[in-house]
Amino acid sequence: MNPLQALLDEYPYVLADGAMGTMLMNAGLEHGESPERWNVEHPDRVRAVHEAYINAGSQIVLTNTFGGSPFRLKLHKLDDRVAELNRAGAEIARNAADAAGRRVVVAGSMGPSGELIEPLGTLSVEEARDGFAQQAAALEAGGVDVLWIETMSDLQEVRAAVEGARQASSLPIVVTMTFDTRGFTMMGVSPAAAVDALQEMGLVAFGGNCGNGPAEIEGVIKAMHERNPEAVLVAKSNAGIPEMIGGEISYSGTPAVMAEHAVRIVELGARIIGACCGSTPEHIRAMREALEAAPAHR
Repeated sequence: MNPLQALLDEYPYVLADGAMGTMLMNAGLEHGESPERWNVEHPDRVRAVHEAYINAGSQIVLTNTFGGSPFRLKLHKLDDRVAELNRAGAEIARNAADAAGRRVVVAGSMGPSGELIEPLGTLSVEEARDGFAQQAAALEAGGVDVLWIETMSDLQEVRAAVEGARQASSLPIVVTMTFDTRGFTMMGVSPAAAVDALQEMGLVAFGGNCGNGPAEIEGVIKAMHERNPEAVLVAKSNAGIPEMIGGEISYSGTPAVMAEHAVRIVELGARIIGACCGSTPEHIRAMREALEAAPAHR
């Protein structure tokens, strides 16, 4: 049995991790620099992020490979290093998880291409599929347990990513989309329409991530749960809404805010709960403690 399914069978909810990019920037990553390059240049700093989330209670950690597709790496002139950087990211997370002393699932993060697929853009479905297949193969070679396609807005790109992942790997797949445009994705997909499409793809779980804070994700999970009460839903909200304060981006969602959100989102139907941009291990720890203290979830 896959370790993620084992966790879902054992627990009423499973706690994922929080932001990677936020933590790496706190550790010195410069704006505009490739986080994936750090998998080979600063593996100790990347591993420290995974370890901090595991120590806070995360049962799932996502690899530092969100921008690891050839499309995103090309922006940094790193598209010839897809296999190297993704495998290294997977190995770092695998080593941290294996040292935890308990079951920790390693999820291979695969973010959007950043391009529009034909006919809206110039990227063909075949090119998208092949690019995601390259990334998936490297993540599996590095030891991930599941492939985690995240922050998607276009169902056509989701299909290409899922097909590419399956072309290269037999690992289970999770998909999350971002409903940051008045409850729809940027490409106009509603939570209900997402459920209708995603539930046909044979995924182990699906849901929402990133976006405009907890309230938005709560609405998404409520709508998805109503559409399909049997679906295993994922909620990884940003830690509130980003604001520019003193020349730096700050998020309004404190650990206390995210703790309250964690209890609500489980009540609304989410089974896998975590956080996204702006969150830290302190947020995840507060979420874990709140969930453990909630009578309905003990």
